Amino acid sequence: MLGQWELIGRLLLAAALGSVVGWERERLQWAAGLRTHMLVAVGSCLMVIVSAYGFGAVLGPRVILDPSRIAAQVVSGIGFLGAGSIILRNEAVKGLTTAASVWAVAGVGLAAGAGLYTAAAATTAIILVILAGLKPVEDRFRASRTNLELQVRARRGEVSFSWLERTLGGRAARVKQIVVRPSEHDGEDDVSLTLTRVSAADTADIVRRLQLTDGVLQVAEQSA
Repeated sequence: MLGQWELIGRLLLAAALGSVVGWERERLQWAAGLRTHMLVAVGSCLMVIVSAYGFGAVLGPRVILDPSRIAAQVVSGIGFLGAGSIILRNEAVKGLTTAASVWAVAGVGLAAGAGLYTAAAATTAIILVILAGLKPVEDRFRASRTNLELQVRARRGEVSFSWLERTLGGRAARVKQIVVRPSEHDGEDDVSLTLTRVSAADTADIVRRLQLTDGVLQVAEQSA
C-alpha cells in the first residue's frame, strides 16, 4: 500500500502536469482548458491508484483482481468527455486537437498514479511540443491551402457532377459548392465552382484541366 505522502504526491504531480497542458488550451480559449485538463489528470491518477491498491483488504487465495481493469476503462471512457469538446462550425469540425489532448492527459494521470514519473513528465513535454511547437508549422501549411472560386462558362447542359469527376479526378471531392445558371448567351451556362483546401499547384492544374475540357468556353479564377 502507498504511504500517505506518496499518494498525495502522485495526485499533485498529475494535477501539475495536467495544468501545463491545460494552460496551453486555456490561452486559446477552448472550452476544455486549465481546470478540465487538471481534473482529468487527477481523476485518472486516483482511479489507477484505487485499481492497484484499493482492494488489498479483500485479496486472498480465492480473490484475484486485475489492477489494469480500471485503467482500461479510463482509456475508453474518456472519449465521451473528448467528444463534448468537438463541435461543428461552418461545416468544419473544431476541437479535435483539444479532445485528443484531454485523452492524452488521462494517460499522463494514469502514468503518474502508477508511479511512472519519468513517463508522465516526458509525455507532458511531448504533448506541449505537439500543441504549441508544431502549431506554427500547421498554420503555415493551412495558409498554403485556401478556398478557391472559379467562374466557368460552358455549353448548355455540359456541367454535371459526373462531368466534374471525369474532369477533376480526385480533386472533385474538394468541390464544396456548384451553381449553374443560364447564361446571357444562347446555349451557354454560367457555372460557379467553390473548392476547399486548394494549393497554388492544385489551382493551376484545375484551371488547366477545365480549359482543356471540351465544352468549356471560359475559366476565370477568383480567390474565395
